[in-house]
Amino acid sequence: MIRERPWRARVSRALLGAVLASLAASLVAACGSQAAKATPPSLKVVTAPLSTSLVTAQGAWAVVVMGGSAASENSFWQLFVRPGGASRWSLVTPPGVADNGGLVAAGAAARTPMLIGFRPSQGLAFSPLAMSSDTGKNWTPGLLDAALADVPDAMAADPSGRTLALLHDGSIEVAATAAAATAGQWSGLTTLPALAASAPGRACGLVAVNAVSFGPDETPMAAGSCARRGVAGIFAEVGGTWQAAGPALPAALGGDQVQVLGLASTVPANQGAGTVALLLAGTDLLAAWSNGARWTVSAPVAAGPVRASGFGPAGSVWLLLGDGRAETIAGAGGSWQALPPVPAGTQALVPPATGGPAAGTGYDALAASGSRLTVWQLARAGTAWTKDQVISVPIEYGSSS
Repeated sequence: MIRERPWRARVSRALLGAVLASLAASLVAACGSQAAKATPPSLKVVTAPLSTSLVTAQGAWAVVVMGGSAASENSFWQLFVRPGGASRWSLVTPPGVADNGGLVAAGAAARTPMLIGFRPSQGLAFSPLAMSSDTGKNWTPGLLDAALADVPDAMAADPSGRTLALLHDGSIEVAATAAAATAGQWSGLTTLPALAASAPGRACGLVAVNAVSFGPDETPMAAGSCARRGVAGIFAEVGGTWQAAGPALPAALGGDQVQVLGLASTVPANQGAGTVALLLAGTDLLAAWSNGARWTVSAPVAAGPVRASGFGPAGSVWLLLGDGRAETIAGAGGSWQALPPVPAGTQALVPPATGGPAAGTGYDALAASGSRLTVWQLARAGTAWTKDQVISVPIEYGSSS
C-alpha cells in the first residue's frame, strides 16, 4: 500500500491540475464575455432656455430675462401678458419673491388660472408659486416644497386645472387643481429612476426628463433625453403604467440620439386635443404633432444653439437660434419658415392669438435692453419688424427680487 502512494499522488496532482485549468478557462471565458457586453452610448443632455411664450384662454404670456449679469445676480426674470382681444402688453410679474432663478408658467386653453413657479435662487431650496385668474392683476401666493427643473415646460395644466410639476431631480409631482398646487397639496407621480426602469424607459435609455404635459383625455405625459439612437422619449401614464407615446422618426435620423426640448398640449383647428413636441435629433430640430392616434413629423431644420422656443395656437412652434435666425412652423403638415432678422435683444417671440397657414406672420418680438422692454410687430403681410410699444420695468439692481 505504501508503494501505491506515489502513483495516487501523481493522479491527485493531475486531477487538481485539470480542475485548476478548467477553472482558469471558465474565468477567462467569463471575463471575455463581460468585456464583450455593449455599453450605452454617452449623451450630453441639452435643454431649452427658460425664455418662452404661451397662449391660454386668458391671453398671451411671455417669460423673459432682463437687467444685467446673471453672474452678479443682476438678472431678473419678468412676466408679461397681452390679454385676449387686447393689443398692448403689460408687466405682471408676481411681486414679493426673488426671481433671479427664473420663471416657469403653466396655463390651459380652458378658462383656468395661470400658475407661475419661481425657480430657487438666493439660497432657497424650494419653489414659490403664484396663481392668477385675472390676467395677472391679482396673484395668490403658494408653495411647491421642492425645486422646479430648469426647463420652460417644468409645469403643465389641463382644462380641469390638474397640474404637473417637474422637479430638478427628474421627479414629477401632481396636484388636483391650481388651487391645490398653491396650497402645497402635491403628491408624487413618478421619479427619474422609476421612469428609466420602466419598459419604455429602458427601451430608449432614458437619462433625463426635460418636459411634462397633458395629452389626449388629460393623460399625464413626460419627455426627455434618450441614449439609445433613433428613439424619441415621450411617455404617457395610463392606468398607473408608463407607456411609450413618441413618434417614429424618419429613417435618415435613425442613427441620431433624440432629445425632447419641449412638450405641450394643443387643440388644433377642426381636430381634437393633441400634443406638440420639439425634438433635437443629432444637430437637427423637428416638430412633431399627435392627434392621439398618430404622429406627424416635420422636416428637420438645422439647429445651432437654441436661444428660446415656444408653442402657439393650432400646434404652431417658434425658435430663436444662436446664429440669429428665427424659424416658425404653423402646425402639422406645415414647413419651417424663416422670419426676417429679429431686433437686437429679442428674448421671445409670441404668436398671434389664432393659428393660421401663414406661419410667422402676426408675431410679436419682445426685446430686452437693461430695464426696457420693446415690443416689435411683424404684420401678417410684412417683411420687417415695426416698433409698437416700450415698457419700462422697475429693476432694483443689487437686490434679489
